[in-house]
Amino acid sequence: MKVFGFAGWSGSGKTTLIEGILPRLSRRGLRVSLIKHTHHGFDIDRPGKDSFRFREAGAAEVMLAGEQRWALMHELRDEPQLSLAQLLDRMSPCDLVLVEGFKSAELPKIEVHRPALGKPMLFGEFPNVVAVASDVPLDIDLPVLDLNLHDDVAAFVLNETGLA
Repeated sequence: MKVFGFAGWSGSGKTTLIEGILPRLSRRGLRVSLIKHTHHGFDIDRPGKDSFRFREAGAAEVMLAGEQRWALMHELRDEPQLSLAQLLDRMSPCDLVLVEGFKSAELPKIEVHRPALGKPMLFGEFPNVVAVASDVPLDIDLPVLDLNLHDDVAAFVLNETGLA
């Protein structure tokens, strides 16, 4: 399985970007799954929630990971939160797993950045950022993708993972 991540501050547009590229990846015949990290407890599969939206967008499997539980529903009770590697081990075989969050995990990732949020960029602190998707041009030493051009972002992911 190939694994590729998306990281950024809350409200930067990570979920919307992933939702936009999922159908493009699925149309290429790829089986794509997703792990989304959340810092909060969560309920799943209600219309309008991220897990519901990702499935509707074409993800073959959606896994949400948080401090209290992970789903394909597994209550953690007193167990520690699972690492990304442990979560990946629990995924069904697929071509590509997209990971939202886990910004410090050692996997290639796109930083989603909106300067209007007033938050600092992450790529200087996290060396596995291979590109930045933004809603404005940026003068940085990494590829900058327009986060609204989902075809371009999907093509970048395919090239980076060798699935092109």
